Amino acid sequence: MAGTLWPEATVSRANANLRSSLWRAARMGHKVIEASAQELEIGKYISVDVRDAVARAHRLLDISRPCDDILTMHTLTVLSADLLPDWSESDWVLIEQEQYHQLRLHALEAMSERLTAARRHGEAVAAGLAAVRAEPLRESAHRVLVNAHLAAGNRAAAMRQYDQCRTVLRNELGLEPSQSLKNLLTSCRRPTATAV
Repeated sequence: MAGTLWPEATVSRANANLRSSLWRAARMGHKVIEASAQELEIGKYISVDVRDAVARAHRLLDISRPCDDILTMHTLTVLSADLLPDWSESDWVLIEQEQYHQLRLHALEAMSERLTAARRHGEAVAAGLAAVRAEPLRESAHRVLVNAHLAAGNRAAAMRQYDQCRTVLRNELGLEPSQSLKNLLTSCRRPTATAV
């Protein structure tokens, strides 16, 4: 930990800095940092943005619980950022980043679905766009966005989103969209003219 916080310092200097910082934090009168010989942890009563984001994500994913109070731009904002994006040197960080990334993608999709069901179409589109932006190859993100456009009556926007999904899947993976995504758009397509 000391080497991470003070990478330019020698090991002994970094350790001294860490000891000094922990001593000063303990003198603040609040349990800001929980420290043991093996680990450091931010105090349980300290507000941490990722804890809030994880709690909101789990609420959005729990279909048995209402969550109208968190269907807000604040929730969209906290779920739109990845965890420690500049920290990628350690395996444990990569695992935590991927776990949080998947959780937030599922939560953004659930948020879009809940907002669509509540007929809050503009916000549903915003949540769907955040999911697509976070993972452009994720078909389920495109699906919730297409659904939001269709629910709002914007068939052209739904078709554009489908075309964007099809293009990125073809170019990047050599795949076509699934039949379930294609089926969403059957009502948008013009019937083919029949010969008389």
